[in-house]
Amino acid sequence: MNRRHLLQLLAGGIAASTLAACGRRRASEPALKADARLLALGDSLTFGYGAPPGEDWPARLAALTGWQVVNEGVNGDTSAGALKRLDALLAADSYDAVLVGIGGNDMLRGVPLQTTRDNIAAIVRQARTHTPRVALIATPAPELLRATIGALGDAPLYEEVATAEQALLIPAVYAGVLSDPALRSDRIHANAQGYEKIAQQIAEQLQKAGWR
Repeated sequence: MNRRHLLQLLAGGIAASTLAACGRRRASEPALKADARLLALGDSLTFGYGAPPGEDWPARLAALTGWQVVNEGVNGDTSAGALKRLDALLAADSYDAVLVGIGGNDMLRGVPLQTTRDNIAAIVRQARTHTPRVALIATPAPELLRATIGALGDAPLYEEVATAEQALLIPAVYAGVLSDPALRSDRIHANAQGYEKIAQQIAEQLQKAGWR
């Protein structure tokens, strides 16, 4: 065996060991405690517009998991508004995790995508100074034709931000529910059954990520 081949084998072994160690660290991260407090930051889809009080997805997620999920969804809010609110919310209380679902109103109002992307990235960074557990819920792009045929898809910026800022991406939940007329109260909001399904799917994805 020549020296070059030996060095390549050693390098491969070190890389494999490093990856295995990273995998063990991820697998050994403790799940959130049973009475964990989560902040749900968002707009009308977080608030629960279109459903009776108490039927919003943060309330249903709390019922499913036993966590305390604080609903800080504001009807009509934008990424700039959520970013402006976040500092005071984090200063006023302690949270074990932050769930972010914002940006739909930006797209409806024609806010430049780069502005929305920058605001959401800033939200994730700020949340990560408070807790390492930050999840980004993807919002669908408001495309009328795709909505009409029940095939909404996530706006690409959410995956981009989640990857760049090391946040957990929760994809296809809003898009799936809002593509189903039976789960909507109007074209852009869920009904009670829709919010229940959103909560179930978020809970499932958080469990896959090791949060539960």
